[in-house]
Amino acid sequence: MDTSSLFSGTLRRELLLPSLAIASFASGPVSVLAALLLIDIGYTFNTTVGVTGQINTSYSVAAFVFAVITSILSVKFRHKSLLLTGVLLESVAALGCFFAPDFLSLLVFYSLSGAGYAIVNPMTFTLVAEHFPLEKRAKAVGMIVAGGASSYVIGAPIIVLISGFGGWRLPLLGFVIPVLLTSLLIAFLGLPTASGNRGISSETKTHLNFKEVFLNKSAVACLIGDTFRSAAFVAIVLYGVSFFRQRFLVPPEPASLVLLGGAAAYVLGSLIAGRFVSKFGRKPSTVLTALLSGTFTVSFVFAPNILLSLLLMLMASWFFGMVASSANSLTLEQIPRLRGTMMSIDTAVINVGAAIGTIAGGLALIYLNYEGLGIVLGAIGITAALVFWILAKDPTKSWKVPVEQALSC
Repeated sequence: MDTSSLFSGTLRRELLLPSLAIASFASGPVSVLAALLLIDIGYTFNTTVGVTGQINTSYSVAAFVFAVITSILSVKFRHKSLLLTGVLLESVAALGCFFAPDFLSLLVFYSLSGAGYAIVNPMTFTLVAEHFPLEKRAKAVGMIVAGGASSYVIGAPIIVLISGFGGWRLPLLGFVIPVLLTSLLIAFLGLPTASGNRGISSETKTHLNFKEVFLNKSAVACLIGDTFRSAAFVAIVLYGVSFFRQRFLVPPEPASLVLLGGAAAYVLGSLIAGRFVSKFGRKPSTVLTALLSGTFTVSFVFAPNILLSLLLMLMASWFFGMVASSANSLTLEQIPRLRGTMMSIDTAVINVGAAIGTIAGGLALIYLNYEGLGIVLGAIGITAALVFWILAKDPTKSWKVPVEQALSC
């Protein structure tokens, strides 16, 4: 009995971080599939690319709504239970997309995937704070961010390969759903049942939790900064491939490698951020990497040749990965007793930021070409750095000495 209990505890400790990283990874492939096979989906339902693309709108809207709901549920239910519910919801959504008989059904089921993501994403970070000591959290956050971004690096070629045998539906059955079910099993086995949150059923208490978050200047600064950095990242993740196709006349197939290269740089950046945060601190790491990501976003659209432009874009992706890990580490520590609420609201504002970046970037592209897009979205990224620098605080330590060290590197 004691040996079994010891083995169970050891196994859970070993599976804890992998289960969180895999849950983050499993949330991504359905979005990768939509990005890669949007035209194929439109052919199935006889819808234009513009109309078919509204599945992403439904995803974002559902993610925003459920992120707000999760911010309330996180103080009422165990974080492990919420994460498992989110992964299960994503699995049901993927299965529904596979069987969707018409476009409206697809729209509904795809939006459920966004709802599941809005539960899983904040819970992965909340569980890190719950089960890891302070000095190990930055590395764990980096692993989770890298896990999510890896869905592009690993998932994209697999999805394209499988779709060649059976259209856009087959990758759902052959890759997306198995990954989600595997994640569900590993999370069930690997996450401790004990949870640091306590059931709070009072509606008044819920209102007080929101009030505490929005009256905390540093917490609000982190939310605003995350909104801006998310908006700036749209320049890479949404408009990057189109830039290389139109500016340098790169064919579609090689241009798709730009997205994979950017995703790989993002993954590496998010992994290295853990060491950077440990050495220089959460706030200075966030400020510096936000500043550099915005600066490189401006620069890559002005490069005179494709090789330099590609290098600058990869550098931007690298620093976007670093700032994602650093900023999540900073946001996670703002209000320790309300981490679930804080990270859920953060997930909501990140989706708002992506929408803002899409609109701002689109307008800049229409009126000012790609140079205007780079300036506008790069400036938004630099603004994020200023918000973090001026208004945010790291509750875990004094940042003044480390930031001077970081800026002198």
